[in-house]
Amino acid sequence: MAEEDRSAPRTFGVEEEYLLLHAADGTPADRAAQLVRDLAEHGEDADREFFASQLETATPVCRTAAEAEAALTGFRARLAREAERRGVVLAGTGLPPAGGEEAGTVTPQQRYRLIGEELGEAAAHQYVTGTHVHVAVPSSDAGVEVLARLARWAPALVALTANSPVWCGAETGFAAWRQIMNRSWPVSGYPPEFADGAAYERAIAQLVESGILIDSGIVTWEARLSQRFPTVELRIADAQLEAGEAVSFAVLVRALVEHALRDAAAGRARPEIAAGLVDGAVWKAARNGLDGELVDPLTARSLPAFDLVDLMIAEAQAELTEFGDFPRIERYVGRLRREGGPARRQLARFRERGMAGLLELYREGMGIGAPTAARAAARA
Repeated sequence: MAEEDRSAPRTFGVEEEYLLLHAADGTPADRAAQLVRDLAEHGEDADREFFASQLETATPVCRTAAEAEAALTGFRARLAREAERRGVVLAGTGLPPAGGEEAGTVTPQQRYRLIGEELGEAAAHQYVTGTHVHVAVPSSDAGVEVLARLARWAPALVALTANSPVWCGAETGFAAWRQIMNRSWPVSGYPPEFADGAAYERAIAQLVESGILIDSGIVTWEARLSQRFPTVELRIADAQLEAGEAVSFAVLVRALVEHALRDAAAGRARPEIAAGLVDGAVWKAARNGLDGELVDPLTARSLPAFDLVDLMIAEAQAELTEFGDFPRIERYVGRLRREGGPARRQLARFRERGMAGLLELYREGMGIGAPTAARAAARA
């Protein structure tokens, strides 16, 4: 890889997965193929996903939050309008709120069919959709340093983005039920620590050669080195209600990656975290979201969720300030303190208006529904 240009902020990109839901009842709608064709006719790119009720898009390589938000906001609005014409709601949520008890329709592509056959019932209900953040790194050695140094913040990152509290028409008791569903994949959770990039590649090769994985693309750790791009790929977040929240999360991750790389370059030791603490802390974050306590994997102590969030932001404050993103993160976290995370907003609407309320919330997140005056005032 060519020497990095450090005269500008580190590049990043966001991949967003979406669910397609029937407007009548919120169950998955197998319309991805039709919508991808519709978009292609208008010069828009979108990709089909594992199930026919899921699709994905990605920003271009970005330097600023404004670039990423413009790309995602425009795409969401255009795709949502196309979906509405077909009686379908485009939803930024980690799981469909209804219909999950029915096996999904696997997209008719050879690789997806093979995954379905290999995983059987473990894959039959994997309607999981996420927000994946890519951040450029100079090498695989640098990438494994980032993975190890982000581990402490995994529960805080889950809590910020937890957005799958309703499943099969009922509250799950978890803010991010998608996290629990994800644990049925052969390789899941936060990745173990690796000495260097070569050790990481050997581990992936062994997982494939052993038959545990059908290929390296199905490494479903919550953070990994991308097989397609020179990036670290953080896959820990649920799909987000709003493009702005997805982008705010992405630039926070970008700053944490930058901080980790600078610590590694300065020779600072990786955090020492006991085995099992990260995955256990992520499980608790998936249950509590921002509305309870989180476990700090470094200290193994519980503390109020926003206390750990504040520690994480303080860790990356210099980088957020340098890249011009600190005011945005202050607004992002300020809103979460006032209104709660997206999971709490989903639950509030579900309790208030049932499935119709959730579908209304999803439309608002795509920019095609208007919040009530009271809700708009609360967000201002």
